[in-house]
Amino acid sequence: MLAQHLARPAAGHTLGPVADNPQPDGGGESTLTVLLALGANVGVGLLKLAAGLITGSGALLSEAAHSAGDSSTELLLLTALRRSERPADRVHPFGYGKERYFWSLLAAVTILISGAAFSIFQGLHTILTRPEDSARLWINYPVLALAFVLEAISFRQAIGQVRGAAAKGRRSVRSYVRDPDDPTVKSVVLEDSAALLGLLLAGAGVGLHQLTGSVVWDGVASLAIGVLLVLAAIALAQTCKGLLIGKQADLRLVTAVAARLEQQPEIMDVVDLLTMIVGVNRILLCARVDFEEAFSAHDLERACVRIDADLRAEFPALQEIFIQPVPRSDAGLRNRVLQRYGRVLADEPDSESGARHRSSRQLREGQSADLPASRDQ
Repeated sequence: MLAQHLARPAAGHTLGPVADNPQPDGGGESTLTVLLALGANVGVGLLKLAAGLITGSGALLSEAAHSAGDSSTELLLLTALRRSERPADRVHPFGYGKERYFWSLLAAVTILISGAAFSIFQGLHTILTRPEDSARLWINYPVLALAFVLEAISFRQAIGQVRGAAAKGRRSVRSYVRDPDDPTVKSVVLEDSAALLGLLLAGAGVGLHQLTGSVVWDGVASLAIGVLLVLAAIALAQTCKGLLIGKQADLRLVTAVAARLEQQPEIMDVVDLLTMIVGVNRILLCARVDFEEAFSAHDLERACVRIDADLRAEFPALQEIFIQPVPRSDAGLRNRVLQRYGRVLADEPDSESGARHRSSRQLREGQSADLPASRDQ
């Protein structure tokens, strides 16, 4: 049966990245996380800019650019949260859920351009031009300490949301951050993590500059901050890329849906099951099933309506459900399934497993071997 095949993917094959189990959208919590990060970045950025201009520290100016980039990112993420909640219409019948991924991708580009590019430029400029030392380098330390506290508060809110979402989906925090269906939360976690590490790098650069008298350390810290931001931008962009292209839903949800479909008396076998994440906790489902021939077209129409309603009630994340009747003996379809999953999911039409499948269904439903030609549901 399909549910058994999905539970055990073939070696060397994967059914695709997983996403969260169906849970409430959590848009309000995401908005709070982004707003808190925005407030922290604006305040911290102004402090870093003032300290960098007073002391001439390239590391502090790089950190100021980092905060400016993060602030722009948060504005893009707020736009993503607002626009992705618009309802479906005739132009976008599946809704605007993927707008969150588009704006999050722009946020990654913003991190790369405004933060990483300036930091690398500032680091190279400091190393090559060797500006004069400032006698007020001590100003950098309280600024960096205060910035660290503010960024830590923002990071605590973001990681708290991640832990809650991961617990609901019965996943580890690492797994959720690596492969979320809401990139806005990942963006804030990456930004705050990079900000905390960047502050440590800036502090180390300023300290080594003061200890050795060489401004090169300041420049090296700026370069390190730039590389850190490049890595953060690439990680976020990769997540958004996968979601924009189209990811399969959580494998556990796919397996549960397959099992529920195979329990229906009208369905002989589930031949193929396609899912795609179209927004945060929004999943598109296409089930290709082989119906029992004993049922009339009218019976199957009513069955499809009933199955649709039951699946929506049990799996709230299913936004749209398509049930397509297909013969499991179709060679072209079986070949496409084989190429996609590495194995054929439906039983062979005349195999012993197929016969056992039909017999067990008849016993489970209390039916005789000869099914009635029509049935009211």
